[in-house]
Amino acid sequence: MRAFGSKLGHGVNIYPSAKIWLPGNLEMKHKSTLGPSVKLYNQGRVVISEGATISQGAYICASTHDYNDPLHPLILGPITIGKHAWICADAFIGPNVNVADGCVIGARAVVNKNTESWSVYAGNPARKVNDRERFD
Repeated sequence: MRAFGSKLGHGVNIYPSAKIWLPGNLEMKHKSTLGPSVKLYNQGRVVISEGATISQGAYICASTHDYNDPLHPLILGPITIGKHAWICADAFIGPNVNVADGCVIGARAVVNKNTESWSVYAGNPARKVNDRERFD
């Protein structure tokens, strides 16, 4: 991954079945994880902060298209996953989203807006359903 331009901290764990579209647009900080079958469609930049976990089957999509333009030009939208955040199984994180520190995004949730730190989100669209105790 480093040979293809990724910036990786120490103790990073990337499962072999994870699919990363553009390694040069990926930064993973210390002790972060991309789980099995994660799809990282990172035409835009993606930063995964220290201790964050992206669980199996999650889809991280850092781009979209302008549907009001007949040519549908590509629009890049960076994504940041905060420290100690947990993106649970099959969740979707859309472009221009900051998943705040300590957030839990529930299984199959769809996140298209920034989240609050140390909160739990679930549903489609994802909504805050609880607070999470701090441990950092």
